[in-house]
Amino acid sequence: MSKKNTNEVAVRSGLNKDSLREDIKLHLRHTLAKDEYSRTNWDNYRSVVLTLMDRLHDKWINTQQTYHKTGVKRAYYLSMEYLIGRLLDNMVVNLDVQQEVADACADLGLDYDEIRNAEWDAGLGNGGLGRLAACFLDSMATLGVPATGYGLRYDYGIFYQKIEDGFQIEKPDLWLRYGNPWDVVRPKIQYPVEFYGHQHMFTKPSGEVEYKWENTKKVLAVAYDTPIPGYNNNIVNNLRLWKAESDTAIDLQSFNQGQYIDAVRDNQLEQNITRVLYPNDKMFVGQELRLKQEYFLVSASMQDILRRFKNQTDDWTKLPERVAVQCNDTHPNLAIPELMRVLLDEVDMEWDKAWDITVNTMAYTNHTLLPEALEKWPVSLVRSLLPRHLNIIYEINRRFMDSIKVKFGDDKNRMSRMSIVGEGEHPVVHMAHLGIVGARKVNGVAALHSRLLKESMFKDFDEMYPDKFTNKTNGITPRRWLKQCNVELSSLITEKIGDAWITNLDELQKLSKFAEDKKFQKSFAKIKLNNKKRLASYIQDTMGIEVDPTSMFDIQIKRIHEYKRQLMAALHVITLYNRLKENPNLDIVPRTVIFGGKAAPGYAMAKNHIKLINAIGEKINNDPDVKDKLKCIFLQNYRVTLAEMMIPAANLSEQISTAGMEASGTGNMKFALNGALTIGTLDGANVEIKEEVGDDNIFIFGLEVEDVDDLRRAGYNPQTYYHGNPELKRVLDQIRDGFFSPEDKSLFHPIINALLHEGDYFMVLADYEAYVKAQEEVDKVYRDEFEWNKKAIINVAKVGKFSSDRTIKDYNDEIWKTKLVKLKN
Repeated sequence: MSKKNTNEVAVRSGLNKDSLREDIKLHLRHTLAKDEYSRTNWDNYRSVVLTLMDRLHDKWINTQQTYHKTGVKRAYYLSMEYLIGRLLDNMVVNLDVQQEVADACADLGLDYDEIRNAEWDAGLGNGGLGRLAACFLDSMATLGVPATGYGLRYDYGIFYQKIEDGFQIEKPDLWLRYGNPWDVVRPKIQYPVEFYGHQHMFTKPSGEVEYKWENTKKVLAVAYDTPIPGYNNNIVNNLRLWKAESDTAIDLQSFNQGQYIDAVRDNQLEQNITRVLYPNDKMFVGQELRLKQEYFLVSASMQDILRRFKNQTDDWTKLPERVAVQCNDTHPNLAIPELMRVLLDEVDMEWDKAWDITVNTMAYTNHTLLPEALEKWPVSLVRSLLPRHLNIIYEINRRFMDSIKVKFGDDKNRMSRMSIVGEGEHPVVHMAHLGIVGARKVNGVAALHSRLLKESMFKDFDEMYPDKFTNKTNGITPRRWLKQCNVELSSLITEKIGDAWITNLDELQKLSKFAEDKKFQKSFAKIKLNNKKRLASYIQDTMGIEVDPTSMFDIQIKRIHEYKRQLMAALHVITLYNRLKENPNLDIVPRTVIFGGKAAPGYAMAKNHIKLINAIGEKINNDPDVKDKLKCIFLQNYRVTLAEMMIPAANLSEQISTAGMEASGTGNMKFALNGALTIGTLDGANVEIKEEVGDDNIFIFGLEVEDVDDLRRAGYNPQTYYHGNPELKRVLDQIRDGFFSPEDKSLFHPIINALLHEGDYFMVLADYEAYVKAQEEVDKVYRDEFEWNKKAIINVAKVGKFSSDRTIKDYNDEIWKTKLVKLKN
């Protein structure tokens, strides 16, 4: 009755057009109390969401009941970020009812595209880390991994970026302004999370020392659940986000005396914990709030996990057989001392047994090769906020130092390098070290990244624990990043090779035989042009700039950061501009260079790069001499929904980070999957993309990791490159002399100083010449339409490895070891 291929109307369960249509009508009238005269776009959107939620609820409940009844081991993914984006399209794709929902809406006189555009992106993440977590949730459900994601329900996600006069201005992200119809609040699932207080030590009659954490301040964590359906498989996993609520009612005495602010102050302070995603942590107050957020996530999640475990058994030794906790970066690594605290203080377990259980339950993913990005918390702050945990961390460290002595002797330097608690006047807790010592497995996120972790950053730890480090190359979900965001290409692929690729991306290899097929190439190229026209229309509508969809779309979208080197791409744009100004008849491929990305609010240099890119665009886009040859665009408020429009439209994917600095990257995978060619350094997952697609189908340039290290050791002097390359010198002089900032000639001096007088740490000048030459090769290949399309099709065909399904299978096979669940229709 609920099958799509029947016309029978099945209320709240049918997936055919008629059932969906009738339920949309019912929800509009009976749930939202609206009719065709009073309804708004948001009401129409909510009616569709509620109709889909009806279908999801049965599957959701059945899935969770199955996990409970079978007692399967569960994986728990702890992440401070989930960059989910919009959910409507994702749900419709995974329920496999795209056409049915669109037709049901059309029957009611509704436009599905208008409905989907009413949804606000859930921007609960800063960039790749949070988007990876969202892809992983999709793959866990699609594979049938019994898993739950845990995170925080921030009132404000990553800021809304406005570009005013070329500068980034941050505005609040009001993603919850009208509520979130996808989540279900569970008011009865709430846990007290404790902060501050002190540790009390006393001796039991047996002579054993016992600790109690006393006089704490409590905040309540309330659960909000979002269903995560697998692709067409009846599995619906759970994403549980915690919201902070006050543990106490308002102070009525203060309220009655007219002191309204005092009465609600404490409530507001407690709710601040989940008010905003990652406050700027340059200030100490911000640091305290950030650490509070991390412990709030860990404490609430571990209470929930252990409640579920205790419902199954009271044998604590079975915890690693029933529970696998994966910490996404260092942010949730407080789960290690938290589980120890529970086992020691609440279960009354002895240390060695508790430690063995903890290590075998925990796993930690490292996401960075930048030492400054590794979390270090001041001991003074941890002592104030989490005194019991600091004591446990000290004891973990003491025992760890003893084990180093046993293995390596009294090597003070080694012990100092490896200590969880840093020494000095202002000691800090190294969260990465805590994660390595307290987890059974530690993984990097690309082959190169994992190798560099073992060879450099964590070399001492790899020598201590030779079997602990492993690699899990990141991946992306093909449901969102091809089937959903590139409907025409997805249909063309399915028409040629069937639809098995949706859950087995290796199937795309079958496209290789069509790479030189002129008919297939023609269809492929037409789809790419349609996607470019769509993006060109968006640019025209939002910026008033006309771009030529037949020009090469050269796109770089990612967080704005010096190591990602948006600056180098900007220098190349100026170089092309200068060449065209010198010779307006220069025969180059018309090119539209498009940037997108947000800079952290406190990152002055990155924000200056945004201003420079916009200033370059202002100059070039208004110059009639180059208007048919070159455009430079910065699209404001880059987010998942914008990525879904930009990635299918790209011809060239910019992945140009300094070698050894990008852990993996996943944008590189999304572009290749959608038929863009990559220009990139041998960094992160670019190395593996090159292995998959072949040297002839990617544009690799620049210094490799070892070259960067050698050049630094030899004494890198950027002035040599500046004086040795006239084109580069001219570009930098133009920036320095105010050619792009006539209203403030010194505006970009910090950029020039960083490049020429402060060491050019990210080696932009060292790689500039090789980058420009690689771009000339891009230009040459792009002129040969047959050759370019062949390479683009090969890219699509060869990136099956980069499915997040493969990544999650690797995690499950080697780390979590859960049994996959299948549910019948």
